[in-house]
Amino acid sequence: PSQRGLNEHSNGLLRRDGLPKTMDFRDTDETFIQSVASKRNHIPRKSLNYRTPLEVFLSCIDKDMLSSLI
Repeated sequence: PSQRGLNEHSNGLLRRDGLPKTMDFRDTDETFIQSVASKRNHIPRKSLNYRTPLEVFLSCIDKDMLSSLI
């Protein structure tokens, strides 16, 4: 079955970053996975009104909650 366009686009970006469909994450360096996630979370998205996923996340939590996460 086909996926929505946004999902397909996001999956394509992950593939370009070196995460093939067949990748076993148990054998992958955590630093590499974190760097890919960080890169993805700092790209503005049209679906988020040209904000980054990180900006949207931070706008949804209050400062007290944020300080408890750090």
